Amino acid sequence: MTTDTIISASLVPASEILSQTLEAIVEIINVARDVIIEKESFSELSTYLERIIPLLKELSRKNTGNSESLNNSVQILNQEIKVAKHLALECSKRNKVYLLINCRRIIKHLEHTTREIGRALSLIPLASLDLSSSIDEEIRMLCDNMLTTEFRVAVAEEEILDKIESGIQERNVDRAYANNLLFLIAGAVGISTEGSALKKEFEEFKSTIEDVQLQKFQAEAIQMDQIIALLGRADATSSPKEKELKYFSKRNSLGSQPLEPLQPFYCPITREVMVDPVETSSGQTFERSAIEKWFADGNITCPLTMTPLNTSTLRPNKTLRQSIEEWKDRNTMITIASMKPQLQSDEEQGVLHSLGQLQDICQERDLHREWVALENYIPILIGLLGAKNREIRNRALVILCILVKDNDDTKERIMNVDNAIESIVRSLARRIGESTLAVALLLELSKNDVLRDCIGKVQGCIFLLVTMSSSGDTQAAKDAQTLLENLSFCDQNVIQMAKANYFRPLLQRLSSGTENVKIIMAKTLAEMELTDHIKSSLFENGVLGPLLHLVSHGDAEMKKVAVKALQNLSSLPRNGLQMIREGAVGLLLDLLYRHSSSSPSLREQVAATIMHLAISTTAQEADQTPLTLLESDEDIFRLFSLINLTGPDVQQSILMTFHAMCQSPSGRDIRTKLRQCSAVQVLVHLCELDNLTIRANAVKLFCCLTEDRDDGTLSEHVGQRCIGTLLRIIQTSNDEEEIVAAMGIISNLPKDHQITQWLLDSGALPIVFKFLPDGIHNGSYKNQLIENAVGAISHFSVSKNGEGQRRAAEAGIIPVLVQLLGSGSALTKRHAAISLTQFSESSIMLSRPIEKRGRFWCFSAPVETGCPVHQGICTVESSFCLVEADAVGPLVRVLGEPDLGASDASLDALLTLIEGERLQSGSKVLAEENAIAPIIKLLNSPCVRLQEKALNALERIFRLAEFKQKYGSSAQMPLVDITQRGNSSMKSLAARILAHLNVLHEQSSYF
Repeated sequence: MTTDTIISASLVPASEILSQTLEAIVEIINVARDVIIEKESFSELSTYLERIIPLLKELSRKNTGNSESLNNSVQILNQEIKVAKHLALECSKRNKVYLLINCRRIIKHLEHTTREIGRALSLIPLASLDLSSSIDEEIRMLCDNMLTTEFRVAVAEEEILDKIESGIQERNVDRAYANNLLFLIAGAVGISTEGSALKKEFEEFKSTIEDVQLQKFQAEAIQMDQIIALLGRADATSSPKEKELKYFSKRNSLGSQPLEPLQPFYCPITREVMVDPVETSSGQTFERSAIEKWFADGNITCPLTMTPLNTSTLRPNKTLRQSIEEWKDRNTMITIASMKPQLQSDEEQGVLHSLGQLQDICQERDLHREWVALENYIPILIGLLGAKNREIRNRALVILCILVKDNDDTKERIMNVDNAIESIVRSLARRIGESTLAVALLLELSKNDVLRDCIGKVQGCIFLLVTMSSSGDTQAAKDAQTLLENLSFCDQNVIQMAKANYFRPLLQRLSSGTENVKIIMAKTLAEMELTDHIKSSLFENGVLGPLLHLVSHGDAEMKKVAVKALQNLSSLPRNGLQMIREGAVGLLLDLLYRHSSSSPSLREQVAATIMHLAISTTAQEADQTPLTLLESDEDIFRLFSLINLTGPDVQQSILMTFHAMCQSPSGRDIRTKLRQCSAVQVLVHLCELDNLTIRANAVKLFCCLTEDRDDGTLSEHVGQRCIGTLLRIIQTSNDEEEIVAAMGIISNLPKDHQITQWLLDSGALPIVFKFLPDGIHNGSYKNQLIENAVGAISHFSVSKNGEGQRRAAEAGIIPVLVQLLGSGSALTKRHAAISLTQFSESSIMLSRPIEKRGRFWCFSAPVETGCPVHQGICTVESSFCLVEADAVGPLVRVLGEPDLGASDASLDALLTLIEGERLQSGSKVLAEENAIAPIIKLLNSPCVRLQEKALNALERIFRLAEFKQKYGSSAQMPLVDITQRGNSSMKSLAARILAHLNVLHEQSSYF
């Protein structure tokens, strides 16, 4: 940075520079969460920046105005942080494809920026500052880390860039190559592979390139043009109409007669048109394979000039190669356009010859297949399926199979031809060769959702496919089987499959076949990718009984394949519930306990199957008799004990099993029993593991066990080390659910002084706080994470913990809680109101008394205006005053919301304003914020607790004449209703209020 820049920056106070730097760091950290490209590298930068924050906060509390070297170094740091902020913003806003293609440049820039920030940090004169030894050591270590940091492009992104470069260098015009490349890019940048989404992203990418060209970044613009040309060949980048217009515009300009090849197109050695022309050191051009053979035979001279050659130098003649390709394309276009009359003639040999020629053209390049479809050959080929000549029908089917392979446009063209599917289905009933081609074509067409439905509706199609699927181990039978699986997504097709006895032979062979046949059938059920419809239909047709029999009475191999089949079928909750009803759980548990070391894979399959059954219990209908997976305490304790005795796969399944059980109708009992068997102690240990999958599942189950009121188990096993572990998970995990669960555990921990102190000592407050502001976290678990974070804040707002309240208020938590009263979920509002209640309980003690004027009051400073409730000097940070925080209005609005928990917590917060001697002043504030009418409405609440709180509040408020006169009449009817319907204590209290309102005599029998 120049001296002039430093001098101009020095005019800004150091405190302001520090504040700007802190704000910029926080913004970088927040923006880095949304970055898609090089996310891990940006995350590493964020970690470095988070470690700078304590130093900057320490500096902001010191008087740095007299240190010129310190001020200059802080200003340099501020400039480098701004550079990092600009980079982060660019990488969060720019087109994702553009960012991916430039990821190498981004990584280089990111590495340079990180090192420059480290260099700027090293300029701070730490020795002259009175810093704590821990901060001093941390900064020195941080500088070393940042100055030597190295970032690498992600492997997947590097592979994509290599494919792009290879495609450009080799002039690859293959549509399949471009499609695959575009799908890889979509996966890397997190966009949908659906056609319209890809096209939209591609158009935005082209717009970005146009901006680059306007900025005259010529080298980059040329590279981007090449990339656009490469990706532009993908199906999704242009609509069928656009492709058609482009094709016919070119084809109509070519004439109608093919051209003979030019003389330079021929290889002097082979006398054939070249495919890969290369130039030798003599300046002559040959086909690469021909000249390489010439050299391999020992020749070192030019075949034409006989001059000596450098045999290691062969330069691709790209210009000639492009000319040859353009000549071939021109002639191919003309040939394709000229073949229709021959295919539509009555002369069979001519038709067969043209079909052979058309097949060769289609097999050469996918671009040729696109041209054939655009020339509207599809209706002609469909028409030929009705020809009498079998060979004509077969060749038409072959060409149609080639045309539709991985091409949705061509499939839609077939869909638009009348009776196209019916014509193909008719070929299923013909000889084996033709039926094999027909089922292969239908299988490819079934990848399109609309065509799949059309296939199933053709009369007789399902019957023919079922017949073919049982015709032995042929390719046609396998294709028919796969096609039936695709068609089974439609209930109507499954019904037809059942009518065609699709399932009966399979189940008969499973029940009564030889041992080898049973294993084959069970393997089929175990390894097939069955749709939910087929899984359901198999159970309805009685597959469970034979499989359970094999599990009970089969040998080790039989048990293994039978359990694997049950695992596959039990992933459908309906099937899982039936397995529980049929007694499968005991059988599976017995296998799990007995086959500990003899068959690890069997144990893993059994555990996975039990997990599926547990998940099925969470899907029970409300009107059903609840099913429980584990009936006895012994089974619960014994299954959980396996967590310490098994490998990672079984551990994961058992953890997920108990997590599902904790969310089932019997979840509360399961949670209680798990806490009784020291599950918390085990889970605390698992949370410290390096296996991230096991750790994540342990954290989620641990969170479930903290949902109920603490029975002493948590306090016994959760210490400062555990809290530190949870905080590290929140900061470092890439699993959103795990972060939510870890935050949930902290939220649910007992609100005692020791735990709060551990949280403060572990630095939990800033970690939790950064998840609070709306919009910071944008994942699918955003609301749940904010709910748990607000719940965790209540540890620091407890009125008996002054230090926690002070530090939370200084961090700016109270305004955020008030904001969340208006924008959060019902649970967020409830948690926020609870914390505000706890803060407000301390306000009366912290409100600073107003100083009285002295004798010569006319010469003294004006008296400070006091808080209308606490009658002293209040601020949000020092006394946590709800009035100063503008919280009363938002709390009143929550009173009227349908969630009773949020209303209850909000009422508690408001009632802190009218406690004791604050009744009159607080009631006045409540009235000004229109709170009294909503409190009266709570007399009609279905929640007795809320009614009682409202009664107690109104009994005090209506002691004041002005409020009794203004609001008394609106309260009379609800109060009278309570005297008739309420419990004894509520009747008495309602009657007392009515006495205040002069509706009842004070000697009434209601008292």
